[in-house]
Amino acid sequence: MKKKNIRILLVDDEPDILEIIRFNLEKEGYQIKMASDGLAALREAKFFSPHLIILDVMMPELDGIETCHRLRQDDHFQETIIMFLTARGEDYSYVAAFEAGADDYVTKPVKPKVLVSKVKGLLRRLKKKETISSILEFKNLIINRDAYLVILNGREILLPRKEFELLHLLASKPNKVFKREKIMDEVWGDNIVVGDRTIDVHIRKLREKIGKNYLKTIKGVGYKFIKLEK
Repeated sequence: MKKKNIRILLVDDEPDILEIIRFNLEKEGYQIKMASDGLAALREAKFFSPHLIILDVMMPELDGIETCHRLRQDDHFQETIIMFLTARGEDYSYVAAFEAGADDYVTKPVKPKVLVSKVKGLLRRLKKKETISSILEFKNLIINRDAYLVILNGREILLPRKEFELLHLLASKPNKVFKREKIMDEVWGDNIVVGDRTIDVHIRKLREKIGKNYLKTIKGVGYKFIKLEK
């Protein structure tokens, strides 16, 4: 996809930050729209249909976490890339952002060149073509990528975006060991710094929701999905 066709929505209540980001991204050739709070962002997103949203956490009317959560509840924005750019670096804020469905979390201040590089890294996934089946079926477990839906024993399981993408990646090649570096690249992007703790937390949460039998830890290497016999 050409840059001139890529739409980015910037959401921040600080006008100076909006202008700096807008200037640097427009210079790269992207289409840019801006909003100063969460409610305005939801309205703008509906009409603009952005490929990427850069979202602040602390905003009036509706904060970034809730804005992200509402976007992910709308099927239209399931594939939209959402990056948080915020002054808050606490662990609980970081975890809340990914639980809401964020793809990346960047702490202010960030240099424009670094931000542009991260944006390019996130947008690379738009160029990746889906090469595996959109529906994966196993014993008592169905994973539907198109609908972002997991069904376990006939019951729908709601997963945050990153948990779903991690599960789908591992399940796409049963019994294959995925190294941590590969998981980081495929699920979070090669320009995003994600520690082992983040991956481990997502695996732990998946095990709590779908059971321990499907996901196996390979110590010092990574994880694999176990294909249970039907």
